[in-house]
Amino acid sequence: MPFSVVTFFDVFARYNEAIWPLQIFAYLAGLLVLAVLFRTSRLSTIIITSALAAMWAVNGIGYHWIFFTEINPVASVFAALFVVQAVLLLAAPWLFSDLAFAVSRDTRSLVGLAMMAFAALIYPAWGAFAGHSYPATPLFGVAPCPTTIFTVGVLLLGNWRAVRWLLIIPAIWSLIGGSAAILLRVPQDAGLLASLTIILALASRRRRGLSDRRQ
Repeated sequence: MPFSVVTFFDVFARYNEAIWPLQIFAYLAGLLVLAVLFRTSRLSTIIITSALAAMWAVNGIGYHWIFFTEINPVASVFAALFVVQAVLLLAAPWLFSDLAFAVSRDTRSLVGLAMMAFAALIYPAWGAFAGHSYPATPLFGVAPCPTTIFTVGVLLLGNWRAVRWLLIIPAIWSLIGGSAAILLRVPQDAGLLASLTIILALASRRRRGLSDRRQ
């Protein structure tokens, strides 16, 4: 690890102070996403993917590229990953013409909504309980880990044929960022490991279902 825990949280403090009040707009965007999830339409799909794309762009350029590269040279690679994900999300309604999001009375919808709530509400509360007080703390929509958890939750509410491709980079970051739960003393990042487990379990289930249909 090329930096200390203290240095890591100091970067978040400077980052949060520099982008204020963007954190408020991130929560407003999250509420907008939640609202349109219950109104399935072409417009709602565009709104959802655009809001998520904006969050990933802010994380990639604002956090990883401008701030995190100061203490971690590998952060430039992370920045590229997040920007690519932002572009994919922005283009998704046109890349996948059947892409749609909907809340149903099923387990996948319940898990997706729970992950969204965790990222926006439980994640920061857990961080505060662990001693990460504002501004030296990762926050929903503007920090990579809660943004990834929220994104996975939203994508679980989309049709698998399209969202499976949009889950690849979040899965990669869930593996990378999940290590912070131990190495950087960010216990709430355990949510990333849960996200990765859910993605892999869903992919495995879909693959088994496809295999059974072919037999």
